[in-house]
Amino acid sequence: MQITAIVDGAIAVTFGTEATAAIIGLFLGNLIGGITMALHSAQGPHLGVPQMISSRVQFGVKGAALPLVLTILMYLGFQMTGVVLCGQAINLMFGWDIPILGMIVFGLLTTFVAVVGYRLIHIVGKIASVIGALGFGYVAIRLSLGYDVHSAFGQVDFSMSSFLLAVALAAGWQMTFAPYVADYSRYLPSKTTVRATFWSTFLGSVIGAQLAMTLGVLIAGTVGAGEFLGSQVGTLGSIAGGGAIAIIIYAVIVINKLSINSLNAYGGFMCIMTIVTAWTKQVRISQAVRTAVIVSFTLLALVLAIIANEVGFLAVFKNFVLALLSVFVPWSVINLVDYYLVSKEKVNIPALYDARGPYGAFNWIAIGCYFLGVVVQFPFMNQAIYTGPIATAMGGADISWIVAIIVTFAVYYPLAKKYQYVPDRSITGDEDFESEAVPA
Repeated sequence: MQITAIVDGAIAVTFGTEATAAIIGLFLGNLIGGITMALHSAQGPHLGVPQMISSRVQFGVKGAALPLVLTILMYLGFQMTGVVLCGQAINLMFGWDIPILGMIVFGLLTTFVAVVGYRLIHIVGKIASVIGALGFGYVAIRLSLGYDVHSAFGQVDFSMSSFLLAVALAAGWQMTFAPYVADYSRYLPSKTTVRATFWSTFLGSVIGAQLAMTLGVLIAGTVGAGEFLGSQVGTLGSIAGGGAIAIIIYAVIVINKLSINSLNAYGGFMCIMTIVTAWTKQVRISQAVRTAVIVSFTLLALVLAIIANEVGFLAVFKNFVLALLSVFVPWSVINLVDYYLVSKEKVNIPALYDARGPYGAFNWIAIGCYFLGVVVQFPFMNQAIYTGPIATAMGGADISWIVAIIVTFAVYYPLAKKYQYVPDRSITGDEDFESEAVPA
């Protein structure tokens, strides 16, 4: 429940979806993406390893660098959106007229929290959860009392292409949590059931996201897409009542995004080091290296944020979410199919760290199926840089990610069933994996 989810919902309206259709489409997308994301989360307590480490089962110890690179780009993109939005908030709080100044301040705050590390990130997260619910709840009340919310509905006719855009925006939002959701569920006791982990993750994420996105739909539909496009953060402050109340809402936005962006910087560092250590076999990373990577990561996100702010933030954000959906759907299908249907939750944990072990350095079946899942989407895509012929014939409707799910599953499952290594039982780090290893 934070500003980026509100913007995600508002985008559905600003790009042509009727409010009722947008809310329903977002709900369907949250359900579909939430199921997928929660299934990834359920792997955490059983495996006890970060999500992208477990991808070595499917892609190989070194081949997992492919989805890891994409995950790093995802972290950068969402880091960028946080910098843009919180740069606006900080500038409005202090009355600064230089957009880059607020972005730099927020970048420094993010770097500090991420470098200090895990415990501080969780403290900020707890604070953000409470004030976010109170702050955005207050905005929702002010919107309903001070504006004609009913006017948000029926402004445009129903369009299947825009409805599918709303579904894709929410599904993409949820699925972009998938690459790191098990990073945190892995700290639950190993006896935690799949059912408990699934429903806790699913309900929390879907309900929170749907509330925030619905608020975004109502704001964009009520105050007008033009005003919201001009200043996403400023619009929230105006709805809250301006003055000191608006400043409090800006502070809420900054604290909420500080929590998320610190996770992005921290997670980006972990992904970078996961790629590096797959090749170097390092087991420890120095404090100096960790700090340097986080600082460099945040600096790059700041540069991208400045560029995105110049060319039009909402258009960049919409295409970013849809692009992420295109590249993460095939990975998600491969990971879930292998874990639940092929390996049946049996994983050789020590072998995940040995390129000469049973999972090998590269699994070309998974890598090939992944690229197939991406390429097959092109005719069905409708994005700013490219529109496929089938999407054009369908009036602009983009179903590329649905096609990717079907094709990736149909091709990967029988091949993995026949050729993928599966241990006789789950092997933990306390056991000798060599006794169960077979040629890759």
